[in-house]
Amino acid sequence: MMQQQGMGGAATGSGEAGGSDDPLRDTWSSVEAVVSTGHQQPPQQPPQHLPGPLPPQQPHAAAPPSAALAPAPLPAPAPEPGPVASHATPQPVPQLGDPPHSGKRPPSYAPVPQGLRSAGEDPAAAVLPDIVVDGAAYGPLTVRAASVRGDSHRYLGEPRQDALCVTRIGGPDSGELLLLAVADGVGSAARSHVGSNEVCRHAAVYLDRVAGDLLGALRSDDLPAFTALANEAVGSIAVLLADLAHREGQHRPEAYATTLRILLVPLDPAVRTRGYMAVGDGGTALLRSGAWQLDVTQEEDPEASGMIDTRTAALPLARTAVTRLLGPAAPGDVLVLSTDGLSTPLSGDQGMRDFLSGAWGAGTVPGPADFLWQSQFRVKSYDDDRSVVVLWECPA
Repeated sequence: MMQQQGMGGAATGSGEAGGSDDPLRDTWSSVEAVVSTGHQQPPQQPPQHLPGPLPPQQPHAAAPPSAALAPAPLPAPAPEPGPVASHATPQPVPQLGDPPHSGKRPPSYAPVPQGLRSAGEDPAAAVLPDIVVDGAAYGPLTVRAASVRGDSHRYLGEPRQDALCVTRIGGPDSGELLLLAVADGVGSAARSHVGSNEVCRHAAVYLDRVAGDLLGALRSDDLPAFTALANEAVGSIAVLLADLAHREGQHRPEAYATTLRILLVPLDPAVRTRGYMAVGDGGTALLRSGAWQLDVTQEEDPEASGMIDTRTAALPLARTAVTRLLGPAAPGDVLVLSTDGLSTPLSGDQGMRDFLSGAWGAGTVPGPADFLWQSQFRVKSYDDDRSVVVLWECPA
């Protein structure tokens, strides 16, 4: 093994008595002479095999040829660039601004998030975001989703009671489906903000277990089979929600009351039927060729008086679902699944229908930020939470 001292020191091979001539001797000596200028080096004993000491350097003497190997001095650092004057006119940053509204004047409430719930009062409510935006894309299917805290809940510092779910169930072997869901916590129920989120989560878990059977029912347009599977899932979700109430010390399970609306969409493009199941109110509308069909599931009572009925079926007390098979889906269809925070003003306000028809039915799917802004179209006196999931059947 070779052992080496610093520059100017001896270098000998292990096991060698006197060593051989070092071919770098002149180089090391020349380099040392350059880098040690002005610094006295400690005297060192020259190796026995080397010739006598080098002749002393003379002032202004030409450097020996080996001095060419000495490192060149580093260039001075470039000065830091100073600020560059810009003569371009600053361009304004594009902004969507406040959501549009129907009528001559906007609603009185501010259209932005307001007061927050205290974490010490209700941690579950305090961590719920004011706004949720989601989406997905699978081949010709594109989804956008948004859930927004209502104006009155913002003003009062109350939590958003709505929830939504955009996920995929099943697998490559059994077949895969998109699960699109919205849930509307009942306003008078103290823990409905928990209930709405819980039923969305449980729906994804339980329907995933029977995704193959659900897909089989949609392939064969078998409504009885689909209904049986839906009711089994809804019954299980209701039991789990009631059990949660018991574990949290709530003696009244209806404190967690919430609606639930689900759309199941096969990822197989050959299956054009969509499965629908619901507990409680809300809306399912179809936008086709620029025209609205506001009650595509035909749940509304044609003899109703037009008065809003605040009573609704809700989990966990309800144990069965309303089911429909929707289809066949056509290229360009836009299917809108929503809580009544959107479905009610959509049914009652032509301005909202015209705006959303132009935004969602023009053949281009909006980006998530644009979709959120569009879905917040405001109508005076409609200040409830609003959740909406929109499915675009893109043209082939």
